[in-house]
Amino acid sequence: MEAEAYRGYCLQSVAAVYDVVLITGEEPSWETPYLRDCVVVSDPTDQAALSAAGRDLADRYDLAGVFTWTEWYLVPVARLARQLGLPTTAPEAMQACRNKATSRTLFARHGVPSAASVSVRTRAEAQVAAERIGYPVVLKPAAHAASIGVIRADTPEQLTAAFAFADQAAGLGLESTSVLVEEYLDGPEVSAECVTYGGETTVVAVTRKTVSAPPYFEELAHSVDAADPLLDVVAPAARAAIHALGITDGVSHVEMRLVDGRPRLVEVNGRIAGDMIGHLVQLATGIDLPRTAADIACGRAPDLTPTRSSAAAMLLLYPDTSGTLLRLGFDGVSPRWLERVHFQHQVGDQLLLPADGGNMFTARIGYLITTAPTADLAQARAKQAVRHLQVALVPHTADEPAAGGRPA
Repeated sequence: MEAEAYRGYCLQSVAAVYDVVLITGEEPSWETPYLRDCVVVSDPTDQAALSAAGRDLADRYDLAGVFTWTEWYLVPVARLARQLGLPTTAPEAMQACRNKATSRTLFARHGVPSAASVSVRTRAEAQVAAERIGYPVVLKPAAHAASIGVIRADTPEQLTAAFAFADQAAGLGLESTSVLVEEYLDGPEVSAECVTYGGETTVVAVTRKTVSAPPYFEELAHSVDAADPLLDVVAPAARAAIHALGITDGVSHVEMRLVDGRPRLVEVNGRIAGDMIGHLVQLATGIDLPRTAADIACGRAPDLTPTRSSAAAMLLLYPDTSGTLLRLGFDGVSPRWLERVHFQHQVGDQLLLPADGGNMFTARIGYLITTAPTADLAQARAKQAVRHLQVALVPHTADEPAAGGRPA
């Protein structure tokens, strides 16, 4: 299951220290060995259902804390923690994280370097906003994640299709169904992995990212180096953004771009980063972000002492084109520095790229993770390992199988 492939390390880490009782939207499977108890609710974003499940567990157990690493549950879980009298960042702050329009307003109010942004409802409004901001612009749902519905438009002619693409994804938003038209920040994308306790924020690592060519923003690779000199560059902006949103406690994933070498905020995610980035942080620094988040949720000061000074890289695997998987495998000997290879699709599956109406869940084949003393070497090893992948597919537009992959 993909939840295990991307979040299994989180549950394993927390369960090594705490008894875990889980509220989930489906019957547990791989999670079962890590759980003391579980309550299944039809929809964890339903506040009434989530609160009822939380009260049920509180009647049976002496709960010390509650938290989530799932983007869609941030606001309901913060409200549940407050209802149970447990430590939490205010739900209003989590709401500000989830609604990117609110985030931009707060960034501007507090002087946090960000992007010009306008919330729109119609294509006509989007056109007016784009003319005001100046092309190229980025359109995105105000309340979504994982780069779903995010697209760049370079001209007025591209804006029509771009708005339809973003608007379709925005309609699924919980906190807002608006589309944002934003200034395009031209520069490398990075993220700061942050820990906030009692209002004090520590930036424990920087993740350097590789994203796809325009117009889409697929994340293709990540790397974390404990000795990254960017840490001192991005830390002040990350701390300022977290303070502006009112986050007082928890782990945050702060995305930004370096424009002329200076950080400009993209967004703040009030939870552990996805794509195994928390695992990369632990491989590189020894700092355990899931354990840290659990400690803070229980009102305990986290131990942020690094125990390693190394690097790790993750390569996300995509096909060259949409199609049906014909062959998938890894034919190489696995050296010690190849930490893992994971495939999230199998032969016969349909792969659909964003250009054909898909997203990261329908397009991504899987990932591999490598380690090394430096990020450059970890990335080189990842490119070495990817040569041993055996990937072939039948394109939707052709009858003959086309071999290859599209690693970063």
